[in-house]
Amino acid sequence: MVSKIFQSLLIFLIMATNTFLRGENPSNQTTSDHLQPPVQLTAEQDHQRLMDLLNIKELRPWVNGLDPNAPNLPNYDESKANPYPNLPDPLVLKDGRRVTTPEMWWKERRPEIIEDFDREIYGRVPENIPPVNWVVTAIEPQTVGGISVITKYLVGHVDNSSYPLVNVDIQLTLSTPANATQPVPVIMELSFGNGIPYESTTYQTEPIWQEQVLAKGWGYAILIPTSIQADNGEGLTQGIIGLCNKGQPRKVDDWGALRAWAWGASRALDYFKNDQSVDAKRVGIEGLSRYGKAAIVAMAYDERFAIGFIGSSGEGGLKLHRRNFGEIVENLAGSGEYHWMAGNFLKYAGPLTWDDLPVDAHELLALCAPRPVFISVGSEQVEGGWVDAKGMFMAGVGAGPVYRLLGKKDLGTTEFPPQGTALIEGEIAFRQHSGGHTTGPNWPTFLSYAERYFSNQNNIE
Repeated sequence: MVSKIFQSLLIFLIMATNTFLRGENPSNQTTSDHLQPPVQLTAEQDHQRLMDLLNIKELRPWVNGLDPNAPNLPNYDESKANPYPNLPDPLVLKDGRRVTTPEMWWKERRPEIIEDFDREIYGRVPENIPPVNWVVTAIEPQTVGGISVITKYLVGHVDNSSYPLVNVDIQLTLSTPANATQPVPVIMELSFGNGIPYESTTYQTEPIWQEQVLAKGWGYAILIPTSIQADNGEGLTQGIIGLCNKGQPRKVDDWGALRAWAWGASRALDYFKNDQSVDAKRVGIEGLSRYGKAAIVAMAYDERFAIGFIGSSGEGGLKLHRRNFGEIVENLAGSGEYHWMAGNFLKYAGPLTWDDLPVDAHELLALCAPRPVFISVGSEQVEGGWVDAKGMFMAGVGAGPVYRLLGKKDLGTTEFPPQGTALIEGEIAFRQHSGGHTTGPNWPTFLSYAERYFSNQNNIE
């Protein structure tokens, strides 16, 4: 009875605080009367605008993996896939010097690689992004898989006083075991939200991933990326990108949606740092498909993420750009997916090629070193070859020298393993499961892998 009274009082205090925090102070608000409204462009119009800025007359055609009768089918013939691509060396500086010490990696080579990704692939994050004020809107006791949890519903209000015509409220939930006596590790999923197209499919007999996480004594969080930035080109003058640009279209090196979603994931980490139920040094990130892309970008750019579970991320994620297999660079440069990337990325679908890219996916993974990253992919017979399982494995191989330089273990092999083989001895891990476009069948393996790091403080510092 006492605990229920205390909980009711806590909820009352939170709601009262929220009322105060939501109150607007006119003195801090910019009047919107003189502001230009957000520019309204279709994705096609905005895409053409970027092409004009880059003086691109036309792009090479993208491949169609949905229609088996389409004339522009993707390649699934390994002999035509550029099986031995000439990848940029992650341990060679632009001036030709070889990186031989961890200090050279951290102070010289890593910043070079980040600059290339910023300028050419994912775009630059603005210097003066408005702050985020996290508000707990409700606290609810729940039972998940027979385990009592406390779920907090949160909204991250982005300060829009400089441009009130765009509002950004980041949606986040956090669930932790009710009986926890100390801060717990948390796995955060970048989620498709309601009507999940992939994870809702029955794929296994194991409990759902949230139950598996709770069984470890850990918590889980669910972040909705589209509450940060819409997943379409029309929305680029709204969301966090539009807010920072005051409703104007992007410059060619401005950030795209992947980088924006990753930024939002980092803002969730900011909140976890101040939540006494969370061990902020043991927060992992998981995502599937386009959110697998965002999850690895978040890992690469924010060293506070302790571990990554990257599901079927494909092109723009951990698939090598220099592989002609499944989805390719041209797809991400088209009007349907360009909003994920920086405008400059369009160049590599015409007039430049993927061989002209200054970096590739193995270097994105290398930016995560020395932290552990688990690469997950489904069966080629069930999921299909669109995400290119071998191309992601090859990125893992290519990142190995950086992990070894920093005293960590790589994949342990250069040979693509049989389906179901778990390569989990090193800080780069890989497993191709027998299911489709989902991380589901790999959750038990990933959690066992993560336990190795979360059970020992020294493993993650």
